[in-house]
Amino acid sequence: MFPLLSQEIPPMTRRGYPSDLTDEQWAILAPLIPPPHEGCRPRQVDMREVIDAILYLLRTGCAWRYLPNDLPPYRTVYYHFAKWRKCGVWRKIHDKLHERVRELKGRRATPSAAIIDSQSVKTTEKGGLRAAMTLARRLKDVSAILSSTPLD
Repeated sequence: MFPLLSQEIPPMTRRGYPSDLTDEQWAILAPLIPPPHEGCRPRQVDMREVIDAILYLLRTGCAWRYLPNDLPPYRTVYYHFAKWRKCGVWRKIHDKLHERVRELKGRRATPSAAIIDSQSVKTTEKGGLRAAMTLARRLKDVSAILSSTPLD
């Protein structure tokens, strides 16, 4: 039969996905997630679940609307994703993880030097383009002169 309204229905437990954060990974990311604004109502969604949903979406390549029902609603997930992108949270997360990888490899957290390859630096193409146009214009002028003069 139907459960009585006064009885509590246990919450559905979510099965884990391969893209979910481990406890160790969450311990690194949790301090980087901005707290709710003062004076606003408390969050009703677990930020770890939001991150797990974003990672699921990135790993599978699905559309926002196709997030599984056991993850937070896609509008909530997208709201936090877009807000964090605008506020620079993703940049902070990237920088923190990059520093951590460098330290694990025995390097300093931030690089002390950079290399710029001269082959990959863009330059203006005005000189080359102008020379080609000038040559074409000269050839056009020469051919116009030759065609207007009668040949004997």
